[in-house]
Amino acid sequence: MRLISQILIHGSRAETLRKTLARVMPFDSPLALWRMTVTLAANNTRHIMSETSPKITAYLKTFCGWSEGVRAVMRKYDLAFEEKDIIKNPAFRWEMETRSGQGMSPCVEINGQMLADVSGDEVEAWMVENGLVEKTDVEADAPTNASCSDEQHAAMARAQFPTVSKIRFFS
Repeated sequence: MRLISQILIHGSRAETLRKTLARVMPFDSPLALWRMTVTLAANNTRHIMSETSPKITAYLKTFCGWSEGVRAVMRKYDLAFEEKDIIKNPAFRWEMETRSGQGMSPCVEINGQMLADVSGDEVEAWMVENGLVEKTDVEADAPTNASCSDEQHAAMARAQFPTVSKIRFFS
């Protein structure tokens, strides 16, 4: 809890929470405000265990069940990552094959460690095992261990691509 507290109290999310709390609720001391901030932030934590966010590069396909599973795990833990679409940009496919030594996707590189041809479940398990995130029972917003359905493949063949529900930009 102490490590998570340190991360959250220094993060922009916790700072925003602290300012909001200070504005709407009077506290008798800075320590009381800090304790409330940590408590609330811990209940809304990103479940990151390391002091620095991992550097993640994901080589994914535009529309692919396996790739969406990796994205779902990143959203579940609110992790920033660089997505390299190997369908839209053939140079990224070449880069993925060069770095991973094989042509299957998705491939995810985390802090220099390449996880080749993995599912979202495998990425999550690796991050938990290596202490990068704390396992949570929160469900991912998409299947994390499945290929595209037959309906999705048929829609792609007809060039009926799903609409993007949420675009996130990272600075």
